[in-house]
Amino acid sequence: MDKTGKNKITLTKLNIMLWAVAVIAVVVLVFGFCHTAKTSSARLEVDDRIDVTPTIITSMKQIGEWEFLSVNDEELVDTIKRGFLRDDKLVRIYYGKLSLGINMHDVSPRWIRQQGDSVLVALPKIELLDKDFIDEARTKAFIETGSWTDADRDSLYHRAYAKMLARCLTEENIKTARENASLQFGKMLKALGIEKFAISWQE
Repeated sequence: MDKTGKNKITLTKLNIMLWAVAVIAVVVLVFGFCHTAKTSSARLEVDDRIDVTPTIITSMKQIGEWEFLSVNDEELVDTIKRGFLRDDKLVRIYYGKLSLGINMHDVSPRWIRQQGDSVLVALPKIELLDKDFIDEARTKAFIETGSWTDADRDSLYHRAYAKMLARCLTEENIKTARENASLQFGKMLKALGIEKFAISWQE
């Protein structure tokens, strides 16, 4: 099994969203600067603190599914059919890629809020993003003797599926995905000029 971990985070999507949110933040700052300049001719002040506006919150939610850990796995599953003269055997190898991450559409109503000079963020729980993770095109029949039905092959598929879940969807991997999520989300907040923040997880 190959844990790809932090190096397998979908950086392309992340970079696009970071740029998009950063642009929105710049627009907010420019608007605030212009508004201050128009309303105060005697004293010019610029507040460089970026408030968490509804526009920024909406942009974050539009990220949708966000992968933070990708785990590749392969499982060998077999079955035997006993016969009078000989036994028939079916052995198949299944390959899968399990993506762990969060779905920003599942955030709670007050998932991000300001408290004093800090921003509090509550992220949705880490979950399996794609439940159809077995690559059936790569499935190999390692040994196949005798006659087998589609139901027999389907039974092996479901056994392989369960084994991959048990091997990859572990507390250790969920913890790693959380650490990656906190790191990347922290980078996004800092790109907005937010230095004080706390990240927690929804139950």
